[in-house]
Amino acid sequence: EEVPDAVIPAASKKITSISSPLRAIVRLRRRYQGLKKSRLHLELPREKSPEFVHTRLLQRQLSLSRTSLYSPSMSFFNQSGFESSQYFTFDTSVEHYSVKKSRRKKSRRKSRMVLYPDKTKKYLPAEEKSKAKRCLLLLIAIIFFQILNAIENLDDNLQKYDLDGLEKTMHREVFGQKVAVDSIVDLLKDYLATHIHNKPLVISLNGPTGVGKSHVGWVLAKHFRSVMDNDFVLQYFVMHHCPSGVAPLTCEIDLSKKISDMVTRAEIEEKTPLFILDEVELMSPVLLDTLSRFFEPNQTNEFLNAIYILISNLGGAEITKFVIQNASTELLHQQRGAEELLSIIQPVLVSVHPLWKAADIIPFVLLEKSHVINCFLEQMRREGLYPDQKHIENLANQLSYYTTGDKQYSSMGCKQVVAKVNLL
Repeated sequence: EEVPDAVIPAASKKITSISSPLRAIVRLRRRYQGLKKSRLHLELPREKSPEFVHTRLLQRQLSLSRTSLYSPSMSFFNQSGFESSQYFTFDTSVEHYSVKKSRRKKSRRKSRMVLYPDKTKKYLPAEEKSKAKRCLLLLIAIIFFQILNAIENLDDNLQKYDLDGLEKTMHREVFGQKVAVDSIVDLLKDYLATHIHNKPLVISLNGPTGVGKSHVGWVLAKHFRSVMDNDFVLQYFVMHHCPSGVAPLTCEIDLSKKISDMVTRAEIEEKTPLFILDEVELMSPVLLDTLSRFFEPNQTNEFLNAIYILISNLGGAEITKFVIQNASTELLHQQRGAEELLSIIQPVLVSVHPLWKAADIIPFVLLEKSHVINCFLEQMRREGLYPDQKHIENLANQLSYYTTGDKQYSSMGCKQVVAKVNLL
């Protein structure tokens, strides 16, 4: 069959109308890629001249007119519409590109949004608790338990030595020396609270004869023998252990050996030995020098844990004078009176030997007549005798007294009470 000639031009026109826009798009894409590759190698001017702009417009119009020849569908790119619209160009300057890049960085810095995989809200990081607070609480707890342990140790030591029982016994058996007894008990409690010390405890009991110094030493020895052991208590009487016929050097060696052996045994068993040295005023200078070496603080720990009780009549005359002068006042029962009396006695003792600088001096005052009567009652009770009040007063009147106003102070204290009771 023969195809009419009129049919062939219509089909070719239809294919041409479809392919021509495609070819135009392909040419535009190739030009775009070429311009994109050469864009970085060109240095474009910052400001374009009017001639350059006019030339670019003519080129654009020429390309559009060519496109309109192929397809009437592209006729909307007319001149008036092109000039009035904002056209797209690839002529972007390097400076404009860097400005846009810097703005993009600034916008990124301003953004504080924390994005998580499944959430877009802003979250602050979780606050972590400081470990310093826990360490501080732990330190406070350790200090608290150490203080509690120290308090328990104080109570244990006081219970081990039964100082409360000692205080009651001394107040019951020692007459007229309440201030002295309280001072002794306080010193013992402070010292025996722990087993670590920087110096030994030295207590000096001074006063006239018969006022109860030796009796206090006897009560202390009896009490510590009952709570510890006989091996840790030493009663040293100068007239008995070091008579006048014995060489001082021999007495020094003997005393040093006894103190060293007892201190060594006590340190092994963690106990505090007690040394009661009576009649110290009769000691030779050699023995006093020996004692002073044991009283020094710069020694080994075992010699620092020891108690020394020095009993002597040194300072008795000064105490008697002070009591008689202040008998009408209550100065003897006040703290001010005790300090004034101590300031009088201490220079006298230090002039005898410097060892009294390391001692706590406790003065014993004169006994009144009522105290002497109590001594008679206590001694008769020990002997198993019936205490007749009138008979005791008659025995007390046989002793000598210092009379000042309405008070009577015994010149010999209770020294002669035992002899008087033995005559009954």
